Amino acid sequence: MKNVLPIVICLFLFACKEQKTTVAKEPEMAEKVDAPKKWLTFDGADERAKHIVMISGDEEYRSEEALPQLAKILSKHHGFKCTVLFAQEEDKPGIVNANHVINIPGLEALTSADMMVVFTRFRALPDNQMKFIDDYLKSGKPVMGLRTATHGFNFPKDSDSKYAYYSHNYEGDKTDWHGGFGRLVLGEKWISHHGHHKHQSTKGIVAIGANTTGITNSITDGDVWGASDVYGVRLPLPGDSQPIILGQVMNRKGEYDESDVFYGMRPTDDEIATTNKDGENLGEELMPVTWIKSYQLPGGKKGKAFTSTVGAANDLLIEGTRRLLVNGVFWALDLEVPEKADVTLVGDYEPTKFEFRKEDYWPAKQVRIESFE
Repeated sequence: MKNVLPIVICLFLFACKEQKTTVAKEPEMAEKVDAPKKWLTFDGADERAKHIVMISGDEEYRSEEALPQLAKILSKHHGFKCTVLFAQEEDKPGIVNANHVINIPGLEALTSADMMVVFTRFRALPDNQMKFIDDYLKSGKPVMGLRTATHGFNFPKDSDSKYAYYSHNYEGDKTDWHGGFGRLVLGEKWISHHGHHKHQSTKGIVAIGANTTGITNSITDGDVWGASDVYGVRLPLPGDSQPIILGQVMNRKGEYDESDVFYGMRPTDDEIATTNKDGENLGEELMPVTWIKSYQLPGGKKGKAFTSTVGAANDLLIEGTRRLLVNGVFWALDLEVPEKADVTLVGDYEPTKFEFRKEDYWPAKQVRIESFE
């Protein structure tokens, strides 16, 4: 009996220890399960897959809807690994707030990225987040800018950020940065709405010489279309910029419909617009809406940039527009562009119309990042 008692006591103490360990672990595991997703990752074909980091964050054109769908297409049909980042309030992680311009978690993913896609508007991110973008661009890796990326950053004039020169309206001492990220990296900053916003659409015309790039594979005139109107740019575009798609401004044929995802415009609209809403002549020369160029930050390596001012969430309902962006990814990564890339939509894709939404919209709507998964 004397020999048995110590064994019983040891077994009892061991069981208690195991029970305490189990109890201590359960909350930790529950926390991991319940933690909100601050970004989304779509797996590639294998561990060697190219990694594309997509940065959403605009108040109008629904980049938070467009980029997850583009990521799904690139992941499922073409084997790329894609990480999609979102604007969100610091104390509401996992909840999208497109109007919150000072926080996009997860930018450290750029340290392992092979390509960066930017679809932001007037962001003023903290230095510890901007550093990842700046380091990436200095590495000379490829970048794609969509729609409002031409004016993707906007720091206050009295900002003490060391990256304030990324602002679209920067005209300071760093002359290379005049016009900010948009002008230096992508080739243009915000200029104007060339067409009548919500009333005149964009019909894509393939530019002369664009077929040599592969970007227009299986794309002909009219295949690229966007209800988001033509942006104005200064011609000629800087440096070695090459137009790929030109934007023909088209009049809306049907009635204006505020509730319609295209505001009553359609890809079949066939009346070419000659004037804008102010009655100003649009001229004979078409504005580029997609172009390519090289870029190089001061002190950085040279890289490739692809820019498309077509690409709002509802623009991605158009097969030709999706193909343009997918082809652009292959071009930017120095991969052979498919003769006819598979751009079939993945899952249910029902984008909402582009529009500005009031500050209280996002907290009330509680749009969870994982809802785009």
